[in-house]
Amino acid sequence: MSENPTAGLDDTVHQRHRLGVLTIAAETKRVEFSYLKSALELTAGNLSRHITVLEQAGLVEVEKGYEGKRPKTWLHITDAGRTALAAEMAALRALLERHDSR
Repeated sequence: MSENPTAGLDDTVHQRHRLGVLTIAAETKRVEFSYLKSALELTAGNLSRHITVLEQAGLVEVEKGYEGKRPKTWLHITDAGRTALAAEMAALRALLERHDSR
């Protein structure tokens, strides 16, 4: 019997808010912190924690700067992040296919 597709899920990526951060970041060159906060309906502190986990795993990079006089934080997905996101999506597809074939 083949391995269950859930074995391919990565706990760092699979957590729903982190998966949300990665999927949104993968759609653009960089994404602003306040956009992610709004889109994912998270508090600043909660989002910061998820971003820290992703950054420590090498899946995103954080850039701090200013837009005019206002401080801003942006992040972008790394190549490793794109690879991890693709692997997560493949595992989810395999899980769906297995379920649908029953």
